[in-house]
Amino acid sequence: MDVRKTIFTKEIITADEMGQTCAPITRVAAMAVFRNPFAGIAQTDLSGLFDTSAQLGQSLTEELLTLLDRPPLCYGKAALVGASGAMEHGAAVLHPALGKPVRAAIGGGASLMPSNHKVGAVGASIDLPLGHKDEAWSFDHIDTMTLCVPDAPRADEILLCIGLSDGPRAHPRVGRGPSRA
Repeated sequence: MDVRKTIFTKEIITADEMGQTCAPITRVAAMAVFRNPFAGIAQTDLSGLFDTSAQLGQSLTEELLTLLDRPPLCYGKAALVGASGAMEHGAAVLHPALGKPVRAAIGGGASLMPSNHKVGAVGASIDLPLGHKDEAWSFDHIDTMTLCVPDAPRADEILLCIGLSDGPRAHPRVGRGPSRA
């Protein structure tokens, strides 16, 4: 695993977009920039990325937990692949090995871990989706963190992102469950 750098961000939300105050909600994200061994190569077997994501999933999540004052309720993941890579490289980083170490570190997670992946240029942003770790239909906890690293991903790199939150959106008003569909 050839990690160039890791970045951590912490947001403490105390008001919604209209300025109405709310109980503090903390959202944290970890980002790891690493060399994509398959950049520029037409490769069928992408399993070499599985171990990298499992190792990063464990170490990054353990660090994220130190940034939260309360246990996480929400989680999510995203990958931004440099221009010499393929979108499938992002999928290989996110699935199938990343979720297990994240769930182990946070003490569970019955819901599917929301994810997003795309190919992008240096400095591109990626939207990391968040959802309740145990209640997939909790609409109040569906959220997004937009992340960016100004010098990544380079053409031969992948930016892996993991996010956690200790609460719902500020002042959610759309309700819960499929009965509102």
